[in-house]
Amino acid sequence: MGDDVGGPGPESIPSLAASRAWRDGRLVDAEVTPGEIGATVADPDMLVWIDLLEPTVEDLHAVVGSLGLPPTAVEDVLGRFERPKAVQHAGWLYVTTSALMRDATAALPQSASDGDGAGTDRQTAGPSRLIRSRVSAIATSTALVTIRLDARWDMTEVVRRWDEDPDLVGRGVGALLHGLLDVIVDGHFDVIQSLDDDAEDLEDQLLSEGTADDAFILRLYGLRKELVGIRRVVVPMRDVVTGIERHVHASPTAMAPWWGDLYDHVLRAAEWTDSLRDMIAFMVETQMSLMDWRLNIVMKKLAGWAAIIAVPTAITGWFGQNLPFWGYGSGMGLWVSLGLVIASTLLLYWSFRRRDWL
Repeated sequence: MGDDVGGPGPESIPSLAASRAWRDGRLVDAEVTPGEIGATVADPDMLVWIDLLEPTVEDLHAVVGSLGLPPTAVEDVLGRFERPKAVQHAGWLYVTTSALMRDATAALPQSASDGDGAGTDRQTAGPSRLIRSRVSAIATSTALVTIRLDARWDMTEVVRRWDEDPDLVGRGVGALLHGLLDVIVDGHFDVIQSLDDDAEDLEDQLLSEGTADDAFILRLYGLRKELVGIRRVVVPMRDVVTGIERHVHASPTAMAPWWGDLYDHVLRAAEWTDSLRDMIAFMVETQMSLMDWRLNIVMKKLAGWAAIIAVPTAITGWFGQNLPFWGYGSGMGLWVSLGLVIASTLLLYWSFRRRDWL
């Protein structure tokens, strides 16, 4: 711990988006100023929340210093590609994960002729609809600092849930951290549900119409790419919740049922993504089987027509030889050759159609 705990805090933190202080679950300060952070955190009866949006290294060091934490506490906070994890330290806990959102306005892959009427078959792929917003938290015995690197995800729903259950907030910093992760996990469910709906639509289209055009294939592989991104966030959340449950400040005995419930939600989300992966893998295999089947049909028809064309070719080749034969040098030979060509072609066509070779 640093030596400045309880001392005056920094005069200004530009990235400070919101702050609050509670005593026994009751809100006592809706805006903790930077200069008040150190003294408020030092009060063992107070519970403080500090929210930073896109902070600089200087802002993080200022807050970390006010909390009395070592400078090493900011090492992983600003990394945008950190895996979801919970890192335990003697007097504090660091948690990082990602909130998931889906951009409903992003264009889906579609034929270019659908939009401009040009009549071409060119396909255009829309941008990825999955949005990952990094959210980190530093928890001490009396304070929770949330760090957001993307303004598209805000804390409105988290604060609303805190306000709805002051008795839970009275259980300490673990309650604040639980409320934060509970909202994030609920967001994971919303995104997975949206992906599941899209996957079911594609499955119905594939099984009912038996079609797999370019737009269908682009949407299918787009869903698979989104699912990979979702799994990278959802699956590690099991280790995150487990790590928090073992930390004394974040998970006292009174918070055990809430963390157990959240762990169950995380497991359900991970299992849901596994089932979606199986569904998309099934559609990919079905789509490839349909392509092979259509190719076999085309090859079968080409072979059938080649056999039909081979007979008149042989006949005309025979009659085309420069040798005397029945009808040679007379009009009768022409009509006989034409009759043989037509009769043999119709006979082969009828025979191949009966066998479904054409």
